[in-house]
Amino acid sequence: MTGMPLSALELALVESGRSAADALGQVAEVARRLEDLGCQRIWIAEHHGSPAIATASPPVLAAHLAALTSTIRIGSGGVMAPNHAPYAVAEQFATLAALHPGRIDIGIGRGPGTLDQAIVRALRRGAEPATDADYRADVTELLGLITSGRVLPGDVPMPEPWLLCSSAAGAALAAELGLPIGVAHHLRPQNTTEVLERYRADFRPSRWRDRPYVILSVETVCADTDAEAAVLARPSYVLRARILATDSHGEPELLPPAEAADYVVPPEIAEQLDRRSAQQAYGGPDRVIRALTDLAAGTDADELMLVTPVYDAAARARSYELVAKGLAGADAGRHEVVS
Repeated sequence: MTGMPLSALELALVESGRSAADALGQVAEVARRLEDLGCQRIWIAEHHGSPAIATASPPVLAAHLAALTSTIRIGSGGVMAPNHAPYAVAEQFATLAALHPGRIDIGIGRGPGTLDQAIVRALRRGAEPATDADYRADVTELLGLITSGRVLPGDVPMPEPWLLCSSAAGAALAAELGLPIGVAHHLRPQNTTEVLERYRADFRPSRWRDRPYVILSVETVCADTDAEAAVLARPSYVLRARILATDSHGEPELLPPAEAADYVVPPEIAEQLDRRSAQQAYGGPDRVIRALTDLAAGTDADELMLVTPVYDAAARARSYELVAKGLAGADAGRHEVVS
């Protein structure tokens, strides 16, 4: 694969009738395929108490994936700083970096990683939700620890830190600290322009980066045809609709495509979801490559990170393959035109 670096964010989606163990095993197979395709990195999200997602512990899963691969970078997308003591996170990722030098990323985020407030209170040991000042202090302490040389004895490699952003406030913190960012376009596409403008305008060079660096995460479902991609994208669409339609404390299950096809989404929710979907990338290879190319050009992103929440792991791997090969082909075509 040539051209812009391509990466993936994995959620370990749990298929109906299967277990978290099945989902985690499938992520391992997907990671191997991403490495074969020449992808830059695979990150693991942090979610808690969800019947549909099994990524409860990014550093544990990252250790497993790193041991099964040899070149692709592995990291968190992200580890939710308010949920954990900074020293514990520093120890975990420093250990990973010592075991797999030059391959470990630590993506840091702020969200709770769950809709269940009882789980939030348990993770935070009864503490109140983190304020802006609390989050800033956690990130600053964590960065200090991984650069201090005190977490592990001797001269060991450091993980590369990233800040995950979906708001101008997060972008401002990343810019102040001179960190590369992962922009959560797949979650809040309406904020992407403001986030990027703030980050680039305020960026200060640091030991981590001498210029801004942006990963843009995009929900991407690619199949051989537009119609097939629509079938694959339907379960996650319905999952979001069910979350919005209820005041649930936990995420509903991810329905199989046949059941998702029959689910009636209320018009007011469909309108909201359709606005978001219009800014992502779904369809056959031509449609998806065009959408991703336009997004990359419009945002001047340095790297694309695909978020592919489809029900079947084989279909997910196929989606990654189609995109990787399609972008490589598009890049080769541009080189031919230039030459």
